[in-house]
Amino acid sequence: MTLTFIILRPITQYNWVECINLRVSEEQERRHAIAPNVTSLAQAYGEPWWVPLGIYADDKMVGFVMYGRRPGSDINYIMRFMVDARYQGLGYGRAGLAAVIERIRQEDGGEIQLDYDPNDPVAVRLYTSAGFQVIGEVEDGVLAQLSG
Repeated sequence: MTLTFIILRPITQYNWVECINLRVSEEQERRHAIAPNVTSLAQAYGEPWWVPLGIYADDKMVGFVMYGRRPGSDINYIMRFMVDARYQGLGYGRAGLAAVIERIRQEDGGEIQLDYDPNDPVAVRLYTSAGFQVIGEVEDGVLAQLSG
């Protein structure tokens, strides 16, 4: 499959149900690799500096991303990133990640960090191919920063 266009859209009263119905693979669920989207939306409600967005291919939500900057911080952080199991392996993850990186850079150009499980080969491949480099460890994985 060749991707032509990915767009990030805000989560609103019109698409939040579609968002919470997205699911990761059974293996990712077993490993608790990614928080459920409903948890992320609740967090964005309580911590309004997080920006929750649907990852769309045409008019279909294929994934979810949430990023932001904690108060007092100068680092942009990608808190959540997921692609629905039905759409994994089709390039939507790479395209969605590129779209959120571009959005953050257009907004303020600051540093971008995220964390991931170094034992997840898909996450390692996705984030390192986008230019993220490990800069430390966190409770459940590694902290990585986008170089350049």
